[in-house]
Amino acid sequence: MSALMPWFPWLKVLHILAFTSWMAGNFYLPRLFVYHSQVAPGTDESARFQIMERRLLRAIMTPAMIVTLLSGGLLASLPGLIDWSAPWWWIKLVTVLLLCGFHGFCARWRREFAADQRLHQERFYRIANEVPTLLMVVIVIMIVARPFSG
Repeated sequence: MSALMPWFPWLKVLHILAFTSWMAGNFYLPRLFVYHSQVAPGTDESARFQIMERRLLRAIMTPAMIVTLLSGGLLASLPGLIDWSAPWWWIKLVTVLLLCGFHGFCARWRREFAADQRLHQERFYRIANEVPTLLMVVIVIMIVARPFSG
C-alpha cells in the first residue's frame, strides 16, 4: 500500500468530502422524519416527503457512506499512519460502525414511511436526530486529537 503514499493528500480530501456529505445526510434525514411524522399518511405532503427521503438516502447518503468507508480503509492501510495498538483508533472504528448502523436504521425508517407506516412518534425522531452529532464528535476527536495515544 505504500504505492498510495503520493496520493495521501488527495485520499484525505476525498475522505473528508465524502464524510461531510454523509454527515449532512445523517443530520437532515432524521429531521425529515420529524416533519414527515407530523403529516397524515397517504397525503400529497406525505408523498413529497417520501420522495425527498428516498433521494437523500439513495443519491447522497449511501454513495457518500461507501466513499467514506473505502477512502478511510485506504487511508488506514497506508504504512505508519495508524498505531494499531492505540485505543483512539479502535474507539473511532467502533463509532464509525455505530454510524453505519444508524444509517441502516434510517434506511429502515425510510421504508416504513414509504409504506405509510407510523411506528414511532415525532419525539423518537427528534431524539434520533441527535445521534449522528454525538457520533461525529467522537469520531472527529479521535482522529484529530488522538487521545489515549500514550
